[in-house]
Amino acid sequence: MAMMGILLSRSHGVRPSAAHFLPEALNGIYRKDGTQPYHAVPIRIKRRGSRKAVALPDGSAVQPRPWDDTPTPIQLALARGHRWLAMVESGEARTLSEVAEREGMDRAYVSRMVNLTTLAPDIVAAILDETLPPEVTLFDLASGTPLLWEEQRRRIQA
Repeated sequence: MAMMGILLSRSHGVRPSAAHFLPEALNGIYRKDGTQPYHAVPIRIKRRGSRKAVALPDGSAVQPRPWDDTPTPIQLALARGHRWLAMVESGEARTLSEVAEREGMDRAYVSRMVNLTTLAPDIVAAILDETLPPEVTLFDLASGTPLLWEEQRRRIQA
C-alpha cells in the first residue's frame, strides 16, 4: 500500500516544491503525466493565546498534544482570582489584604485577579478556550473591569 504525502498549501495557491513534503517512500513515484502525487489540505493557523492551532476546513481544530495542556497566564490568573474570592466568601480569610499576606502577593495584584471573577461568561469561555483576540492582555481584563458584561464585551472588541 502506497503512502500519500500531504502538501500544506497557502490559501493563495503558492505551493513549495512537493518533494519537500513527500515521504521518502514516494520519491521516484510519478503519475502517468509525470507529476508526483500529493494532497492539498486547506488549513488556517489560529492563535490560541500564546499558542497556534490548526483549524480544518470544517471549522474543527486539531486536538492539542498532551504537553500543550499547560494553562496560560490568563487562565492561571482567572483560577487564582476565583480561589482567592472563595477564601474570603468562606471565611477562611477576612479580607483581600489577608489573602495577599498569606499568599505573599501584593494586595493590589490580588484585587485585580479577583476582578476577573466578574467577567461575562462568554469572556471566561474565551479565556478557557484560548480564543481571546491576541491583543487582549491580562492587564486589560483585570484593571478597571466594568461590571456590566456589555461594557466588558465592547472593551474587548475595541
